[in-house]
Amino acid sequence: MAARNQRSEALSKDRIVEAAIALLDAGGAQALTFRALAARLETGSGAIYWHVADKNELLAAATDHVVARVIADIADEADPRAAIRAVALAMFDAIDAHPWAGPQLFREPWRSSMPLIFERVGAPLMALGLTGRRLLDSASALVHYILGVAGQNAANPRLAPQDVDREAFLAHVAAQWMQLDPEAYPFVHQTALQMRDHDDRAQFLFGIDLILAGITR
Repeated sequence: MAARNQRSEALSKDRIVEAAIALLDAGGAQALTFRALAARLETGSGAIYWHVADKNELLAAATDHVVARVIADIADEADPRAAIRAVALAMFDAIDAHPWAGPQLFREPWRSSMPLIFERVGAPLMALGLTGRRLLDSASALVHYILGVAGQNAANPRLAPQDVDREAFLAHVAAQWMQLDPEAYPFVHQTALQMRDHDDRAQFLFGIDLILAGITR
């Protein structure tokens, strides 16, 4: 029993989670197996099970770790709108860097990650004077926009052919849009070239500003 306790202390849960994040970043959720994790940590699977019950728990712990680290690094902003924009951009970039984390946030919203995100979005809304149902609905709209758009943006590269870069892929889609009937698709024709050249982060922030404008009108 003493030897087992020593091994448990040497192989901490933090070490396991950090190794899991590295595997997830390199190959996605399918790359995270206890065999691969044991090989990376140079230990046996049994030592890992001492700290983590299964893959789902490990994915959730890795997501909590990423979100907590990102939120902790966000600089304080005196202006509530700037504070919300800072949280939004930090989460956008974090999910872009860790695409596997996006789906996890919606899969288990009771985990510590979601209350943490809601707090950092909701507190500035309280500073803007929102209360009651309007406060909850506004925070929910912002959080779901942030996580939904960030998650889709992170997933986009996996949807495109692996040998085609983003610019070429969007150019191809824009060309297809331009071939549609302009009378049936006037909006698509007018915006096709802009879609090809758009900046994902700038477009994302425009959406945040649009929601904030509606909330504070």
